Amino acid sequence: MALGAVSGFTISNTESIPGRRIVEFYGVVTGNTVRAKHIGRDIMAGLKNVVGGELKGYTELLQDSREEATERMILQAQSMGANAVVNVRFATSSISQGAAELFAYGTAVRVE
Repeated sequence: MALGAVSGFTISNTESIPGRRIVEFYGVVTGNTVRAKHIGRDIMAGLKNVVGGELKGYTELLQDSREEATERMILQAQSMGANAVVNVRFATSSISQGAAELFAYGTAVRVE
């Protein structure tokens, strides 16, 4: 399944892109961002834990983090001459109390 195309640049969470042929591998590319929690979001999250429901502030924070990490990964791939990244994955890790890293990585390739 393809994750999407950004300005003619294709990213995919599979090892290949249907209908396209990989003609060159450039290697692993990465992008990351570290974000801190916001006190206002923490207060709202505490209230939602009592009554239930989506923590929209955190959902937006994670979406923004994914987009930023993906953009950085794409920029690294483009600087290598790639026009696609395959086998894209995301990971998170706790950096410190109240801060977390979102990490995107994949294999930069050129496809035809």
